Amino acid sequence: MRQIKLSFLFVFLCVYSMYAQENTTSGAGASAEVSKEDRDNNRFEVSKQLDIFNALVKEVEMFYVDTLDMQKMMRRGVDAMLKGLDPYTEYIPEDEMEQFKFMTTGEYGGIGAYIRYREGGTVITEPFGGMPAAEAGLKAGDLIVAVDTTDTKNMSSDKVSDLLKGVPNTKMTVKVQRPGEKKPLKFDVVRKQVVVDQVVHYGVYGDKTGYIYLKGFTDKSAQEVKAAFEDLKNNHQIESFILDLRDNGGGLLEGAVQIVNLFVPKGKEVLTMKGKVSQWNRTYRTYNEPLDTVIPIAILINGASASASEIVSGSMQDMDRAVLVGQRSFGKGLVQSTRNLPYDGKLKVTTNKYYIPSGRCIQQLDYSHRSADGSVEAIPDSLTSIFYTENGRPVRDGGGIRPDFEVEEDKMPTMLYYLYADRDYILFDYVTDWVSKHKTIATAEEFVYSDEDYESFRKYMIEKNFEYDRQSEKTLKALKEVAEFEGFMEEDSTLFVALEEKLKPNLERDLEKYKKDIKRLISSEIVKRYYYQKGEIQYNLRGDETLQKALDVLKDKELYNKTLKPLPVEEEQVVSEIRGTQDLPYTYIMKNINEIIV
Repeated sequence: MRQIKLSFLFVFLCVYSMYAQENTTSGAGASAEVSKEDRDNNRFEVSKQLDIFNALVKEVEMFYVDTLDMQKMMRRGVDAMLKGLDPYTEYIPEDEMEQFKFMTTGEYGGIGAYIRYREGGTVITEPFGGMPAAEAGLKAGDLIVAVDTTDTKNMSSDKVSDLLKGVPNTKMTVKVQRPGEKKPLKFDVVRKQVVVDQVVHYGVYGDKTGYIYLKGFTDKSAQEVKAAFEDLKNNHQIESFILDLRDNGGGLLEGAVQIVNLFVPKGKEVLTMKGKVSQWNRTYRTYNEPLDTVIPIAILINGASASASEIVSGSMQDMDRAVLVGQRSFGKGLVQSTRNLPYDGKLKVTTNKYYIPSGRCIQQLDYSHRSADGSVEAIPDSLTSIFYTENGRPVRDGGGIRPDFEVEEDKMPTMLYYLYADRDYILFDYVTDWVSKHKTIATAEEFVYSDEDYESFRKYMIEKNFEYDRQSEKTLKALKEVAEFEGFMEEDSTLFVALEEKLKPNLERDLEKYKKDIKRLISSEIVKRYYYQKGEIQYNLRGDETLQKALDVLKDKELYNKTLKPLPVEEEQVVSEIRGTQDLPYTYIMKNINEIIV
Protein backbone atom coordinates (compact mmCIF):
# COMPACT_ATOMS: atom_id res chain seq x y z
CA MET A 1 0.00 0.00 0.00
CA ARG A 2 2.84 2.37 0.85
CA GLN A 3 4.47 1.84 -2.54
CA ILE A 4 1.20 2.63 -4.31
CA LYS A 5 0.76 5.87 -2.41
CA LEU A 6 4.31 6.98 -3.08
CA SER A 7 3.87 6.20 -6.77
CA PHE A 8 0.84 8.47 -6.81
CA LEU A 9 2.93 11.11 -5.09
CA PHE A 10 5.55 10.95 -7.83
CA VAL A 11 2.89 11.24 -10.52
CA PHE A 12 1.33 14.29 -8.93
CA LEU A 13 4.73 15.91 -8.50
CA CYS A 14 5.22 15.43 -12.24
CA VAL A 15 1.90 17.18 -12.87
CA TYR A 16 2.86 20.00 -10.54
CA SER A 17 6.14 20.47 -12.40
CA MET A 18 4.28 20.71 -15.72
CA TYR A 19 1.95 23.31 -14.23
CA ALA A 20 4.84 25.36 -12.88
CA GLN A 21 6.71 25.14 -16.18
CA GLU A 22 3.62 26.31 -18.09
CA ASN A 23 3.24 29.31 -15.79
CA THR A 24 6.87 30.36 -16.16
CA THR A 25 6.91 30.03 -19.94
CA SER A 26 3.51 31.55 -20.66
CA GLY A 27 4.77 34.99 -19.67
CA ALA A 28 7.47 34.63 -22.33
CA GLY A 29 4.96 34.09 -25.07
CA ALA A 30 4.87 30.27 -25.17
CA SER A 31 1.12 30.23 -24.63
CA ALA A 32 0.61 31.88 -28.01
CA GLU A 33 1.70 28.63 -29.64
CA VAL A 34 -1.08 26.61 -27.94
CA SER A 35 -4.79 26.94 -28.75
CA LYS A 36 -7.05 28.45 -26.09
CA GLU A 37 -9.15 25.27 -25.95
CA ASP A 38 -6.12 23.06 -25.36
CA ARG A 39 -4.81 25.51 -22.79
CA ASP A 40 -8.07 25.56 -20.86
CA ASN A 41 -8.37 21.75 -20.91
CA ASN A 42 -4.81 21.36 -19.72
CA ARG A 43 -5.26 23.87 -16.91
CA PHE A 44 -8.41 22.12 -15.73
CA GLU A 45 -6.53 18.80 -15.64
CA VAL A 46 -3.63 20.42 -13.78
CA SER A 47 -5.97 21.93 -11.20
CA LYS A 48 -7.74 18.62 -10.77
CA GLN A 49 -4.53 16.65 -10.26
CA LEU A 50 -3.14 19.26 -7.84
CA ASP A 51 -6.30 18.98 -5.74
CA ILE A 52 -5.91 15.21 -5.63
CA PHE A 53 -2.22 15.55 -4.83
CA ASN A 54 -2.89 17.98 -1.98
CA ALA A 55 -5.53 15.70 -0.48
CA LEU A 56 -3.30 12.65 -0.88
CA VAL A 57 -0.37 14.24 0.96
CA LYS A 58 -2.64 15.31 3.83
CA GLU A 59 -4.16 11.84 4.16
CA VAL A 60 -0.79 10.08 4.09
CA GLU A 61 0.73 12.49 6.60
CA MET A 62 -2.22 12.13 8.96
CA PHE A 63 -3.01 8.42 8.82
CA TYR A 64 0.14 6.55 7.76
CA VAL A 65 1.12 4.10 10.51
CA ASP A 66 4.61 5.56 11.09
CA THR A 67 5.74 9.16 11.49
CA LEU A 68 6.90 10.46 8.12
CA ASP A 69 9.76 12.79 7.32
CA MET A 70 7.81 14.85 4.81
CA GLN A 71 10.85 16.76 3.59
CA LYS A 72 12.69 13.56 2.66
CA MET A 73 9.59 11.99 1.16
CA MET A 74 8.87 15.01 -1.01
CA ARG A 75 12.53 15.25 -2.08
CA ARG A 76 12.45 11.60 -3.18
CA GLY A 77 9.37 12.38 -5.23
CA VAL A 78 10.90 15.46 -6.83
CA ASP A 79 14.14 13.64 -7.67
CA ALA A 80 12.28 10.65 -9.13
CA MET A 81 10.08 12.93 -11.20
CA LEU A 82 12.96 14.92 -12.67
CA LYS A 83 15.08 11.84 -13.23
CA GLY A 84 12.38 10.62 -15.59
CA LEU A 85 13.00 13.65 -17.83
CA ASP A 86 16.78 13.57 -18.32
CA PRO A 87 19.90 13.37 -16.10
CA TYR A 88 20.50 17.12 -16.23
CA THR A 89 17.19 18.52 -14.98
CA GLU A 90 17.39 18.73 -11.19
CA TYR A 91 16.15 20.53 -8.12
CA ILE A 92 18.72 22.50 -6.13
CA PRO A 93 17.50 23.35 -2.62
CA GLU A 94 18.83 26.28 -0.64
CA ASP A 95 21.33 24.18 1.33
CA GLU A 96 23.00 23.02 -1.92
CA MET A 97 23.29 26.43 -3.54
CA GLU A 98 26.88 26.93 -2.34
CA GLN A 99 28.01 23.81 -4.18
CA PHE A 100 26.08 24.91 -7.28
CA LYS A 101 27.77 28.31 -7.16
CA PHE A 102 31.16 26.60 -6.91
CA MET A 103 30.42 24.61 -10.07
CA THR A 104 29.87 27.81 -12.04
CA THR A 105 32.59 30.02 -10.52
CA GLY A 106 35.22 27.61 -9.17
CA GLU A 107 35.36 29.72 -6.00
CA TYR A 108 34.40 29.17 -2.35
CA GLY A 109 35.62 29.99 1.13
CA GLY A 110 37.45 27.08 2.73
CA ILE A 111 40.73 25.20 3.05
CA GLY A 112 41.15 23.75 -0.45
CA ALA A 113 40.84 19.97 -0.23
CA TYR A 114 38.67 16.98 -0.98
CA ILE A 115 37.32 15.03 1.99
CA ARG A 116 35.49 11.72 2.15
CA TYR A 117 33.78 9.67 4.83
CA ARG A 118 35.15 6.28 5.80
CA GLU A 119 34.52 4.06 8.78
CA GLY A 120 35.52 6.02 11.86
CA GLY A 121 35.18 9.48 10.43
CA THR A 122 36.13 11.85 7.64
CA VAL A 123 39.53 11.77 5.94
CA ILE A 124 41.32 14.24 3.71
CA THR A 125 41.69 12.54 0.34
CA GLU A 126 43.37 15.30 -1.66
CA PRO A 127 44.69 18.73 -0.63
CA PHE A 128 45.01 21.29 -3.45
CA GLY A 129 48.46 22.63 -4.21
CA GLY A 130 49.05 26.15 -2.88
CA MET A 131 45.82 26.18 -0.86
CA PRO A 132 45.44 26.52 2.96
CA ALA A 133 45.21 22.79 3.73
CA ALA A 134 48.44 21.96 1.87
CA GLU A 135 50.25 25.06 3.12
CA ALA A 136 49.36 24.24 6.72
CA GLY A 137 50.77 20.71 6.35
CA LEU A 138 47.60 18.62 6.13
CA LYS A 139 48.01 15.49 4.01
CA ALA A 140 45.91 12.91 2.22
CA GLY A 141 45.06 10.16 4.70
CA ASP A 142 44.67 12.46 7.71
CA LEU A 143 41.58 11.56 9.75
CA ILE A 144 39.90 14.75 10.97
CA VAL A 145 39.14 14.26 14.67
CA ALA A 146 38.29 17.86 15.66
CA VAL A 147 37.73 21.33 14.21
CA ASP A 148 38.42 23.92 16.91
CA THR A 149 36.50 22.54 19.93
CA THR A 150 34.07 20.38 17.95
CA ASP A 151 34.72 16.63 18.01
CA THR A 152 34.28 15.28 14.49
CA LYS A 153 34.81 11.56 15.10
CA ASN A 154 32.12 9.58 13.29
CA MET A 155 30.66 12.86 12.00
CA SER A 156 29.35 12.84 8.42
CA SER A 157 31.42 14.49 5.71
CA ASP A 158 28.66 17.04 5.10
CA LYS A 159 28.83 18.27 8.69
CA VAL A 160 32.63 18.30 8.71
CA SER A 161 32.51 20.28 5.46
CA ASP A 162 30.27 22.89 7.11
CA LEU A 163 32.85 23.31 9.89
CA LEU A 164 35.80 23.65 7.52
CA LYS A 165 34.18 26.11 5.11
CA GLY A 166 33.66 29.69 6.12
CA VAL A 167 34.54 33.34 5.71
CA PRO A 168 37.98 33.90 4.15
CA ASN A 169 40.79 35.00 6.50
CA THR A 170 39.19 33.35 9.53
CA LYS A 171 41.43 31.02 11.55
CA MET A 172 40.70 27.57 12.93
CA THR A 173 42.55 24.65 14.47
CA VAL A 174 42.22 21.27 12.77
CA LYS A 175 43.22 18.19 14.75
CA VAL A 176 43.95 15.04 12.75
CA GLN A 177 45.06 11.50 13.39
CA ARG A 178 47.79 10.73 10.90
CA PRO A 179 48.53 7.11 9.97
CA GLY A 180 51.77 6.04 11.65
CA GLU A 181 51.57 8.73 14.34
CA LYS A 182 50.66 7.76 17.89
CA LYS A 183 49.22 11.12 18.95
CA PRO A 184 46.89 13.47 17.06
CA LEU A 185 48.47 16.44 15.30
CA LYS A 186 47.15 20.00 15.40
CA PHE A 187 47.33 22.46 12.50
CA ASP A 188 46.36 26.12 12.45
CA VAL A 189 44.60 26.80 9.16
CA VAL A 190 43.46 30.15 7.80
CA ARG A 191 40.52 29.89 5.43
CA LYS A 192 40.78 31.77 2.17
CA GLN A 193 38.80 32.39 -0.98
CA VAL A 194 39.74 29.20 -2.75
CA VAL A 195 39.90 29.49 -6.52
CA VAL A 196 40.14 26.12 -8.25
CA ASP A 197 42.12 26.58 -11.43
CA GLN A 198 40.53 25.06 -14.52
CA VAL A 199 43.82 25.15 -16.45
CA VAL A 200 45.50 22.49 -14.34
CA HIS A 201 48.68 22.26 -16.40
CA TYR A 202 50.27 23.79 -19.47
CA GLY A 203 53.67 23.54 -21.08
CA VAL A 204 55.64 22.80 -24.23
CA TYR A 205 55.77 19.33 -25.76
CA GLY A 206 57.42 17.96 -28.88
CA ASP A 207 58.80 20.50 -31.33
CA LYS A 208 57.56 23.88 -30.05
CA THR A 209 54.00 22.69 -29.48
CA GLY A 210 52.09 24.36 -26.68
CA TYR A 211 49.79 22.23 -24.53
CA ILE A 212 46.95 23.25 -22.19
CA TYR A 213 44.83 20.87 -20.10
CA LEU A 214 41.44 22.37 -19.27
CA LYS A 215 39.50 20.64 -16.50
CA GLY A 216 36.14 22.44 -16.75
CA PHE A 217 34.25 25.52 -17.90
CA THR A 218 33.56 28.24 -15.33
CA ASP A 219 33.20 31.98 -15.72
CA LYS A 220 37.01 32.29 -15.55
CA SER A 221 38.08 29.41 -17.82
CA ALA A 222 38.56 31.60 -20.90
CA GLN A 223 40.79 34.04 -19.00
CA GLU A 224 42.91 31.13 -17.76
CA VAL A 225 43.28 29.65 -21.25
CA LYS A 226 44.09 33.09 -22.65
CA ALA A 227 46.80 33.74 -20.04
CA ALA A 228 48.37 30.30 -20.54
CA PHE A 229 48.32 30.61 -24.35
CA GLU A 230 49.87 34.08 -24.29
CA ASP A 231 52.65 32.82 -22.02
CA LEU A 232 53.31 29.87 -24.33
CA LYS A 233 53.32 32.07 -27.42
CA ASN A 234 55.26 35.06 -26.10
CA ASN A 235 57.75 33.34 -23.80
CA HIS A 236 58.16 29.93 -25.43
CA GLN A 237 57.62 30.81 -29.10
CA ILE A 238 55.27 27.90 -29.78
CA GLU A 239 54.43 27.16 -33.41
CA SER A 240 51.43 24.86 -32.85
CA PHE A 241 48.98 24.27 -30.04
CA ILE A 242 47.10 21.42 -28.33
CA LEU A 243 43.99 21.97 -26.19
CA ASP A 244 43.24 18.90 -24.07
CA LEU A 245 39.51 18.54 -23.27
CA ARG A 246 39.59 14.87 -22.29
CA ASP A 247 37.50 14.06 -19.20
CA ASN A 248 36.13 17.61 -19.29
CA GLY A 249 32.43 17.29 -18.52
CA GLY A 250 31.64 20.87 -19.51
CA GLY A 251 30.15 23.77 -17.56
CA LEU A 252 29.15 27.26 -18.59
CA LEU A 253 28.19 27.69 -22.24
CA GLU A 254 29.50 31.25 -22.30
CA GLY A 255 32.94 30.00 -21.29
CA ALA A 256 33.00 27.72 -24.32
CA VAL A 257 32.07 30.56 -26.68
CA GLN A 258 34.81 32.77 -25.21
CA ILE A 259 37.47 30.07 -25.68
CA VAL A 260 36.46 29.53 -29.31
CA ASN A 261 36.69 33.32 -29.73
CA LEU A 262 40.39 33.18 -28.84
CA PHE A 263 41.15 31.41 -32.12
CA VAL A 264 38.55 32.51 -34.69
CA PRO A 265 37.65 35.96 -36.08
CA LYS A 266 35.11 38.26 -34.49
CA GLY A 267 31.51 37.74 -35.64
CA LYS A 268 31.70 33.98 -36.31
CA GLU A 269 28.69 31.86 -35.31
CA VAL A 270 29.60 29.33 -32.61
CA LEU A 271 26.20 27.79 -31.86
CA THR A 272 22.45 28.32 -31.98
CA MET A 273 20.07 27.31 -29.19
CA LYS A 274 16.55 26.16 -30.06
CA GLY A 275 13.78 25.09 -27.69
CA LYS A 276 10.05 25.07 -26.97
CA VAL A 277 9.99 28.77 -26.07
CA SER A 278 10.97 30.55 -29.28
CA GLN A 279 11.74 33.77 -27.41
CA TRP A 280 14.59 31.94 -25.65
CA ASN A 281 16.22 30.83 -28.91
CA ARG A 282 19.57 32.49 -29.36
CA THR A 283 22.61 32.50 -31.62
CA TYR A 284 26.03 32.93 -30.00
CA ARG A 285 28.75 34.62 -32.03
CA THR A 286 32.32 35.59 -31.25
CA TYR A 287 32.33 39.21 -30.13
CA ASN A 288 36.01 39.97 -29.38
CA GLU A 289 39.14 40.20 -31.47
CA PRO A 290 40.96 36.82 -31.37
CA LEU A 291 44.45 36.03 -30.11
CA ASP A 292 45.57 33.90 -33.04
CA THR A 293 43.66 32.76 -36.14
CA VAL A 294 46.46 30.92 -37.95
CA ILE A 295 48.39 28.76 -35.48
CA PRO A 296 47.76 25.04 -36.16
CA ILE A 297 45.54 23.54 -33.41
CA ALA A 298 44.73 20.01 -32.28
CA ILE A 299 41.99 19.35 -29.72
CA LEU A 300 42.02 16.15 -27.68
CA ILE A 301 38.65 14.57 -26.76
CA ASN A 302 37.37 11.29 -25.37
CA GLY A 303 34.13 9.67 -24.18
CA ALA A 304 33.98 11.90 -21.11
CA SER A 305 34.33 15.15 -23.07
CA ALA A 306 30.83 16.58 -22.88
CA SER A 307 28.65 19.66 -23.22
CA ALA A 308 30.83 22.80 -23.34
CA SER A 309 33.80 20.62 -24.38
CA GLU A 310 31.76 19.47 -27.37
CA ILE A 311 30.80 23.05 -28.23
CA VAL A 312 34.47 24.01 -28.42
CA SER A 313 35.66 20.91 -30.26
CA GLY A 314 32.61 20.65 -32.52
CA SER A 315 32.49 24.29 -33.57
CA MET A 316 36.25 24.39 -34.19
CA GLN A 317 35.85 21.28 -36.34
CA ASP A 318 32.92 22.82 -38.23
CA MET A 319 34.98 25.96 -38.89
CA ASP A 320 37.94 23.81 -40.02
CA ARG A 321 40.01 25.64 -37.39
CA ALA A 322 41.40 22.56 -35.61
CA VAL A 323 41.90 18.84 -36.05
CA LEU A 324 40.37 16.57 -33.42
CA VAL A 325 42.28 13.62 -31.96
CA GLY A 326 41.14 10.89 -29.57
CA GLN A 327 37.81 9.12 -29.14
CA ARG A 328 34.21 10.04 -29.86
CA SER A 329 32.86 12.51 -27.33
CA PHE A 330 29.95 11.91 -24.94
CA GLY A 331 27.15 13.41 -27.05
CA LYS A 332 25.38 16.02 -24.89
CA GLY A 333 23.65 18.54 -27.09
CA LEU A 334 21.30 19.89 -24.42
CA VAL A 335 21.37 23.25 -22.64
CA GLN A 336 20.14 23.88 -19.10
CA SER A 337 18.83 27.11 -17.59
CA THR A 338 18.05 27.89 -13.96
CA ARG A 339 14.66 29.03 -12.69
CA ASN A 340 14.06 30.52 -9.26
CA LEU A 341 11.89 28.52 -6.87
CA PRO A 342 10.28 29.32 -3.49
CA TYR A 343 12.47 29.24 -0.37
CA ASP A 344 15.63 30.20 -2.29
CA GLY A 345 15.90 27.02 -4.30
CA LYS A 346 16.44 26.65 -8.03
CA LEU A 347 15.35 24.36 -10.83
CA LYS A 348 18.07 23.52 -13.35
CA VAL A 349 15.99 22.52 -16.35
CA THR A 350 16.78 21.50 -19.91
CA THR A 351 15.34 24.26 -22.09
CA ASN A 352 17.17 23.98 -25.42
CA LYS A 353 19.17 21.89 -27.81
CA TYR A 354 22.22 23.51 -29.34
CA TYR A 355 23.37 23.38 -32.96
CA ILE A 356 26.98 24.06 -33.95
CA PRO A 357 27.97 25.98 -37.11
CA SER A 358 27.40 23.16 -39.62
CA GLY A 359 23.80 22.95 -38.35
CA ARG A 360 24.18 19.61 -36.57
CA CYS A 361 23.06 18.70 -33.06
CA ILE A 362 25.36 16.13 -31.46
CA GLN A 363 22.88 14.85 -28.82
CA GLN A 364 23.27 11.08 -28.60
CA LEU A 365 20.26 10.03 -26.48
CA ASP A 366 16.61 10.97 -27.06
CA TYR A 367 15.12 11.13 -23.57
CA SER A 368 11.64 11.94 -24.89
CA HIS A 369 11.34 8.52 -26.54
CA ARG A 370 12.19 5.87 -23.99
CA SER A 371 11.80 2.11 -24.31
CA ALA A 372 9.05 0.28 -22.40
CA ASP A 373 11.50 -0.42 -19.56
CA GLY A 374 12.44 3.27 -19.30
CA SER A 375 15.86 2.90 -20.92
CA VAL A 376 17.19 5.32 -23.51
CA GLU A 377 18.87 4.04 -26.66
CA ALA A 378 21.80 5.64 -28.44
CA ILE A 379 21.21 6.84 -31.99
CA PRO A 380 22.91 4.39 -34.39
CA ASP A 381 25.19 5.87 -37.03
CA SER A 382 22.88 4.55 -39.74
CA LEU A 383 20.20 7.03 -38.62
CA THR A 384 22.45 10.08 -38.40
CA SER A 385 22.62 12.76 -41.09
CA ILE A 386 25.55 14.28 -42.92
CA PHE A 387 26.40 17.96 -42.55
CA TYR A 388 29.35 19.90 -43.92
CA THR A 389 32.09 22.05 -42.47
CA GLU A 390 33.04 25.44 -43.94
CA ASN A 391 35.52 23.72 -46.25
CA GLY A 392 32.97 21.12 -47.25
CA ARG A 393 34.16 18.21 -45.13
CA PRO A 394 31.36 15.77 -44.21
CA VAL A 395 30.48 15.51 -40.50
CA ARG A 396 27.58 13.77 -38.78
CA ASP A 397 25.04 14.74 -36.16
CA GLY A 398 24.00 12.57 -33.20
CA GLY A 399 26.40 10.47 -31.20
CA GLY A 400 28.79 13.19 -30.10
CA ILE A 401 31.79 14.63 -31.92
CA ARG A 402 33.83 12.20 -33.98
CA PRO A 403 37.57 12.95 -34.05
CA ASP A 404 39.46 13.39 -37.29
CA PHE A 405 42.09 11.00 -35.96
CA GLU A 406 40.79 8.22 -33.75
CA VAL A 407 43.15 6.71 -31.20
CA GLU A 408 41.78 3.56 -29.64
CA GLU A 409 41.61 3.76 -25.85
CA ASP A 410 42.44 0.72 -23.77
CA LYS A 411 39.43 -0.72 -21.97
CA MET A 412 39.78 -1.04 -18.24
CA PRO A 413 39.54 -4.52 -16.72
CA THR A 414 37.05 -4.97 -13.88
CA MET A 415 39.80 -5.44 -11.32
CA LEU A 416 41.36 -2.10 -12.18
CA TYR A 417 37.98 -0.39 -11.96
CA TYR A 418 37.54 -1.53 -8.36
CA LEU A 419 41.09 -0.52 -7.52
CA TYR A 420 40.48 2.88 -9.07
CA ALA A 421 37.18 3.46 -7.28
CA ASP A 422 38.85 2.11 -4.11
CA ARG A 423 35.72 2.12 -1.97
CA ASP A 424 37.50 0.00 0.64
CA TYR A 425 40.53 2.34 0.76
CA ILE A 426 42.93 -0.51 0.00
CA LEU A 427 44.89 1.41 -2.63
CA PHE A 428 44.49 4.68 -0.75
CA ASP A 429 45.95 3.23 2.48
CA TYR A 430 48.80 1.55 0.61
CA VAL A 431 49.79 4.84 -1.06
CA THR A 432 49.48 6.69 2.27
CA ASP A 433 51.87 4.20 3.88
CA TRP A 434 54.26 4.33 0.90
CA VAL A 435 54.37 8.13 1.01
CA SER A 436 55.07 8.14 4.77
CA LYS A 437 58.26 6.16 4.07
CA HIS A 438 59.47 8.39 1.21
CA LYS A 439 59.92 12.06 2.03
CA THR A 440 60.70 13.01 -1.56
CA ILE A 441 60.43 11.49 -5.03
CA ALA A 442 61.69 12.38 -8.50
CA THR A 443 59.77 14.84 -10.65
CA ALA A 444 56.44 13.82 -12.17
CA GLU A 445 58.14 13.41 -15.54
CA GLU A 446 60.86 11.14 -14.12
CA PHE A 447 59.30 9.19 -11.24
CA VAL A 448 59.50 5.39 -11.52
CA TYR A 449 57.59 2.98 -9.29
CA SER A 450 59.87 -0.04 -9.00
CA ASP A 451 59.12 -3.74 -9.46
CA GLU A 452 60.32 -4.27 -5.88
CA ASP A 453 57.69 -1.86 -4.63
CA TYR A 454 55.07 -3.59 -6.75
CA GLU A 455 55.97 -6.90 -5.14
CA SER A 456 55.24 -5.37 -1.74
CA PHE A 457 51.89 -4.14 -3.11
CA ARG A 458 51.09 -7.61 -4.44
CA LYS A 459 51.69 -9.17 -1.01
CA TYR A 460 49.65 -6.40 0.60
CA MET A 461 46.70 -7.11 -1.70
CA ILE A 462 46.81 -10.84 -1.01
CA GLU A 463 47.04 -10.19 2.72
CA LYS A 464 43.99 -7.90 2.50
CA ASN A 465 42.17 -10.56 0.42
CA PHE A 466 41.11 -7.90 -2.06
CA GLU A 467 37.73 -8.75 -3.60
CA TYR A 468 36.56 -7.44 -6.91
CA ASP A 469 33.36 -8.00 -8.84
CA ARG A 470 33.70 -9.86 -12.10
CA GLN A 471 31.01 -8.96 -14.61
CA SER A 472 31.84 -11.92 -16.85
CA GLU A 473 31.22 -14.32 -13.98
CA LYS A 474 27.89 -12.64 -13.17
CA THR A 475 26.81 -12.76 -16.80
CA LEU A 476 27.69 -16.44 -17.08
CA LYS A 477 25.68 -17.20 -13.94
CA ALA A 478 22.62 -15.45 -15.40
CA LEU A 479 23.07 -17.29 -18.71
CA LYS A 480 23.35 -20.59 -16.87
CA GLU A 481 20.08 -19.93 -15.04
CA VAL A 482 18.32 -19.24 -18.34
CA ALA A 483 19.85 -22.37 -19.91
CA GLU A 484 18.68 -24.50 -16.97
CA PHE A 485 15.19 -23.01 -17.20
CA GLU A 486 14.98 -23.77 -20.93
CA GLY A 487 16.41 -27.27 -20.54
CA PHE A 488 19.69 -26.85 -22.41
CA MET A 489 21.85 -27.79 -19.41
CA GLU A 490 20.52 -31.34 -19.53
CA GLU A 491 22.05 -31.86 -22.98
CA ASP A 492 25.62 -30.70 -22.38
CA SER A 493 26.95 -28.71 -19.44
CA THR A 494 30.67 -29.17 -20.13
CA LEU A 495 30.94 -25.78 -21.83
CA PHE A 496 29.54 -24.01 -18.79
CA VAL A 497 31.84 -25.96 -16.46
CA ALA A 498 34.89 -24.96 -18.53
CA LEU A 499 33.83 -21.32 -18.63
CA GLU A 500 33.13 -21.25 -14.90
CA GLU A 501 36.61 -22.57 -14.22
CA LYS A 502 38.17 -19.99 -16.49
CA LEU A 503 36.19 -17.09 -15.01
CA LYS A 504 36.86 -17.88 -11.36
CA PRO A 505 38.52 -14.88 -9.66
CA ASN A 506 42.24 -15.42 -9.23
CA LEU A 507 43.84 -12.50 -7.39
CA GLU A 508 47.46 -13.58 -7.83
CA ARG A 509 46.98 -14.27 -11.53
CA ASP A 510 45.26 -10.94 -12.21
CA LEU A 511 47.83 -8.97 -10.20
CA GLU A 512 50.42 -10.30 -12.59
CA LYS A 513 48.24 -10.07 -15.71
CA TYR A 514 47.44 -6.40 -15.17
CA LYS A 515 50.74 -5.45 -13.58
CA LYS A 516 51.54 -2.73 -16.09
CA ASP A 517 48.16 -1.00 -15.69
CA ILE A 518 48.17 -1.32 -11.90
CA LYS A 519 51.70 0.08 -11.64
CA ARG A 520 50.65 3.07 -13.70
CA LEU A 521 47.64 3.67 -11.47
CA ILE A 522 49.73 3.43 -8.28
CA SER A 523 52.37 5.73 -9.76
CA SER A 524 49.76 8.33 -10.65
CA GLU A 525 48.32 8.28 -7.12
CA ILE A 526 51.79 8.57 -5.57
CA VAL A 527 52.79 11.49 -7.79
CA LYS A 528 49.55 13.31 -6.91
CA ARG A 529 50.48 13.18 -3.20
CA TYR A 530 53.67 15.15 -3.87
CA TYR A 531 52.82 17.33 -6.88
CA TYR A 532 49.02 17.55 -6.64
CA GLN A 533 46.73 17.59 -9.71
CA LYS A 534 49.32 19.26 -11.91
CA GLY A 535 51.82 16.49 -11.23
CA GLU A 536 49.18 13.83 -11.83
CA ILE A 537 48.46 15.30 -15.29
CA GLN A 538 52.17 15.54 -16.08
CA TYR A 539 52.73 11.91 -15.13
CA ASN A 540 49.73 10.64 -17.10
CA LEU A 541 50.95 12.41 -20.23
CA ARG A 542 54.02 10.18 -20.26
CA GLY A 543 53.53 7.68 -23.04
CA ASP A 544 50.13 9.17 -23.87
CA GLU A 545 49.28 7.81 -27.35
CA THR A 546 46.62 10.44 -28.04
CA LEU A 547 49.00 13.28 -27.20
CA GLN A 548 51.69 11.72 -29.36
CA LYS A 549 49.29 11.34 -32.28
CA ALA A 550 48.37 15.02 -32.01
CA LEU A 551 52.05 15.99 -31.96
CA ASP A 552 52.69 13.86 -35.05
CA VAL A 553 49.77 15.43 -36.95
CA LEU A 554 50.82 18.97 -36.07
CA LYS A 555 54.40 18.24 -37.08
CA ASP A 556 53.28 16.96 -40.47
CA LYS A 557 52.01 20.21 -41.99
CA GLU A 558 50.93 18.53 -45.21
CA LEU A 559 48.78 16.02 -43.30
CA TYR A 560 47.34 18.78 -41.09
CA ASN A 561 46.36 20.96 -44.06
CA LYS A 562 45.05 18.02 -46.05
CA THR A 563 42.84 16.96 -43.16
CA LEU A 564 41.12 20.33 -43.03
CA LYS A 565 40.42 20.39 -46.78
CA PRO A 566 37.24 18.89 -48.26
CA LEU A 567 37.34 15.33 -49.56
CA PRO A 568 35.84 14.32 -52.89
CA VAL A 569 32.45 12.67 -52.34
CA GLU A 570 33.67 9.28 -53.56
CA GLU A 571 36.43 9.29 -50.91
CA GLU A 572 34.06 9.92 -48.01
CA GLN A 573 34.30 7.15 -45.46
CA VAL A 574 31.32 6.11 -43.38
CA VAL A 575 32.19 6.56 -39.73
CA SER A 576 31.80 3.29 -37.84
CA GLU A 577 30.06 2.89 -34.52
CA ILE A 578 32.71 3.44 -31.88
CA ARG A 579 30.98 2.75 -28.58
CA GLY A 580 28.10 3.76 -26.31
CA THR A 581 28.33 6.99 -24.36
CA GLN A 582 27.99 5.22 -21.04
CA ASP A 583 31.29 3.36 -21.53
CA LEU A 584 33.31 6.14 -19.94
CA PRO A 585 37.10 5.94 -19.66
CA TYR A 586 38.41 4.98 -16.25
CA THR A 587 40.14 8.35 -15.80
CA TYR A 588 36.64 9.78 -15.34
CA ILE A 589 35.48 7.38 -12.63
CA MET A 590 37.12 9.13 -9.69
CA LYS A 591 34.78 12.06 -10.20
CA ASN A 592 31.87 9.93 -8.99
CA ILE A 593 32.93 8.59 -5.58
CA ASN A 594 31.27 11.00 -3.16
CA GLU A 595 34.21 13.26 -2.35
CA ILE A 596 33.30 16.67 -0.90
CA ILE A 597 35.26 19.84 -1.59
CA VAL A 598 36.11 21.99 1.45
